[in-house]
Amino acid sequence: MDALAVDQKTVQELKDIANKLRVHSIRSTSIANSGHPTSSCSAAEILSVLFFNAMKYDPNDPRDPKSDRFVMSKGHACPALYGAWLEAGHITVEDLMTLRKIDSDLEGHPTPRLDFIDVGTGSLGQGLSCAAGMAYTAKYFDKSSYRVYCLMGDGESCEGSVWEAMHFASYYKLDNLVAILDVNRLGQSEATSLGHQFTVYKQRFEAFG
Repeated sequence: MDALAVDQKTVQELKDIANKLRVHSIRSTSIANSGHPTSSCSAAEILSVLFFNAMKYDPNDPRDPKSDRFVMSKGHACPALYGAWLEAGHITVEDLMTLRKIDSDLEGHPTPRLDFIDVGTGSLGQGLSCAAGMAYTAKYFDKSSYRVYCLMGDGESCEGSVWEAMHFASYYKLDNLVAILDVNRLGQSEATSLGHQFTVYKQRFEAFG
């Protein structure tokens, strides 16, 4: 959908959903006494727009082969992703509040045991490679129109595999792949090396074509 065509009512609805995703993230990680609420909160607007304005999918049938695919490369921010599926009606608040419990499938990182997760992304820097492979399959094997969305963190962009995946996507002209970088300047123990230098990230992405 053309973002310029979105009316103000829709914009406000998406903002409201984003705030709900933040609430879900903070509540669930607080109850778990574990997790990454800040990384989850920084992705709230992105997930709101993707899940409730951009992606094609059936919340009642996440494995529908016609659905767009989503890879949460910054897997530690999955509380916000779980919150999106809650708002879509696929899981319940009670489910979400089991986050990180020993007998819960809502782990601290996404697991494909869940029917709405295609890729396990505990290891940072791997998501874009997986997403590129999925997009390649869609374009050249399945001959399908579904798109593959990949949400990455700026911290994981220091991994060489990210840039190898960029080259792969460019070389094979994967115009069905959407890579989104959440630049929040937050690393595990210190600020990321580029901080909020959006222009530098943009130039690096564009360098791969």
